[in-house]
Amino acid sequence: MKEPENQTLQKISRSLIPMAFGDAVNAEPKDGVVLAADIGGTKTDLALLQIKEGRFTILKEDKFQTENHKSILEIIASFHGKDLPSIDNVCLGIAGPIIDGKVEGTNFPWEIDGDKIGRELKSDSVHLINDMEANAYGLAGLEEKDLLIVQPGTDSKGNAAIISPGTGLGEAGLYWDGSHYHPFATEGGHCDFSPGTKLDVDLWNHLRTKFGHVSWEKVVSGQGIDNIYEFLKGYRNHTEPEWLKKRLLTEDSSEVITEIALQGKDAVCVETLALFLEYLAREAAQLGLKIKAQGGIYIGGGILPHIARFIDTEIFSNNFLHAGRMNALLETIPINVVLNTKTALMGAAYYGAMANGTKG
Repeated sequence: MKEPENQTLQKISRSLIPMAFGDAVNAEPKDGVVLAADIGGTKTDLALLQIKEGRFTILKEDKFQTENHKSILEIIASFHGKDLPSIDNVCLGIAGPIIDGKVEGTNFPWEIDGDKIGRELKSDSVHLINDMEANAYGLAGLEEKDLLIVQPGTDSKGNAAIISPGTGLGEAGLYWDGSHYHPFATEGGHCDFSPGTKLDVDLWNHLRTKFGHVSWEKVVSGQGIDNIYEFLKGYRNHTEPEWLKKRLLTEDSSEVITEIALQGKDAVCVETLALFLEYLAREAAQLGLKIKAQGGIYIGGGILPHIARFIDTEIFSNNFLHAGRMNALLETIPINVVLNTKTALMGAAYYGAMANGTKG
């Protein structure tokens, strides 16, 4: 769905969260046109932005189903018509590890090559960054209304982290240098899921039989909601109602399970969502400890903005504070849900404009 044209993003200089973009610290972006993208396993968001006097104005924005296209260049060609201005800078936030300017998507089947894109678009300023780096950079564009407090923590300075359940599970860190944050990508969502109860162990055994390797992504993501539900349905010897079975066959199953859980219409759906949130809290805590994220943990992705206001913050905090003698540290960490679903796209736009032409 296309967004209204000429929407203006917040100026970086007014950011609540000071960010370093490559070598650009305390600098304004150069005037020009930026093509930004947030490329995930389910959808690809594109935006064309005009930069003038430090302000980013969206000229055009659109959304594409990733699986319906053979390459990112095909999507860009569909998006960028002849009537649009030429592109000065390109930045693509991509779900997958970027190596030597190339990436094969984690949850989509293409290779993306930065040099090839540069040749096709006649641009010598093309940046490929991890989608979680883009999410982290996008924090610079948030306002207070874009954040929902789950745990207030303390007003401390230090490293921060972002964890984003969506099609997969993304995680990134933000190193604090004393004045600005420096995002860096991780592939922490693919680390081993660690069961802590008998139910967790039984779920882990079920998923190990099905997938072999059981990562946090297998339980804290859209596919994780499906996996937990399928396990619980058998574990609880639950007879699935016909109306629910029909919806699960014809609609996005994780969205249906979440909707029914929030409405309290099916006990297994309710337990599924509760376990999903418990595992999210536990993995957020582990990420927070590894990065020593006293500057805060931000929960992004496509799932949480739709359910954030239904989260029982006391239960979430109890599941987060599950680290023995390190609980005193975890209590100091602010936790915020990022409600703005365009954060990664904003981050790609900001990085493309601010990174001084250095290829990512």
